[in-house]
Amino acid sequence: MAAPVPGLAAQVSERVSTALREHTASFHSLEGVDELLAAGHALLGGGKRLRAAFCAAGWTAFTAEPVAAGSPPVLAGSALELFQGAALAHDDLMDGSLTRRGIPAVHRRMATEHAERGWLGDPEHHGSAGAILLGDLLLSISSVELDLARSHVDADASRRARATWDLMTTEVAVGQYLDVRSQVLPWDTDDDVERSLTVVRHKSARYSVEHPLVLGAALAGADEDALAGLRRAGLPLGVAFQLRDDVLGVFGEPEVTGKPAGDDLREGKRTVLLALARRAADATQRARLERDVGRADLSADDVAAVREILESTGAVAAHQALIEAHLDEGLAVLAELGLPARSRELLTELARMLTARSA
Repeated sequence: MAAPVPGLAAQVSERVSTALREHTASFHSLEGVDELLAAGHALLGGGKRLRAAFCAAGWTAFTAEPVAAGSPPVLAGSALELFQGAALAHDDLMDGSLTRRGIPAVHRRMATEHAERGWLGDPEHHGSAGAILLGDLLLSISSVELDLARSHVDADASRRARATWDLMTTEVAVGQYLDVRSQVLPWDTDDDVERSLTVVRHKSARYSVEHPLVLGAALAGADEDALAGLRRAGLPLGVAFQLRDDVLGVFGEPEVTGKPAGDDLREGKRTVLLALARRAADATQRARLERDVGRADLSADDVAAVREILESTGAVAAHQALIEAHLDEGLAVLAELGLPARSRELLTELARMLTARSA
């Protein structure tokens, strides 16, 4: 993933590791804390640093101050990545995912440790509890990092950054519940596409692009009008990002995505792609989708059969058209905002990579 400044990913990764260590220093001597922190370091060691990249891009669009270790955009990027870790730990537990970023999901890692050490009780319960608590810990630390970033800017910038952060963290929880709820509702061909798009907007689209972009700009001193313009650009770009992610959840290569092939199908994700397929499917195809999507025991042949339905119904092509439409919308808004040429180029590059990535 491209970064608006050279070395950004490394700077943010180093700060994430430091933050997890420093903000828990008072508890390092307690027996067992090392297990929790090790799981955190493993989870946070990977990732594209996408949100940090958009945060830094927002910063560089409104100030000439450099992006350097300890600077507001690096601290805010660290806060975003720590919050992402919290969301992943909780999301993987709710979805029953076995892997994340090519390693065992947090709840699986901690359940395995329980079993290998011969502890009392149920390993699965221990793993679930550990994932919840690690997520809570990372959420707390992420807020500390955000406050450190805010401490380096003036009062107005600090206030706008905090408002953006509070909206983001609240919205992700709401969006996550909408996602969980969508998976237990009866199938409804008429409403599924719009319902799935609503989940996309509130669970991941704004959180992945819009809010990080606005957060960086707010810290740099952008005013409310400028932030509103970035929101108008960031939302469609975030939707394009998540729609691409949903394609990878079905068609992605495990060695690239770090998750098993067809994992979203086994988890029963009610994606826009699936909704488009159901809308265009015949009775036999629709019955196959409703039978197989959400089955944890889907075989490779089952996944291949569902993939064929997604393609033969035209859903994949229609879905790609949606991605391109949202990308074009976001880029058109960016072009109207009057950003410095270099900032516009960087944001355009990031946006195009969102919809062309393989992981």
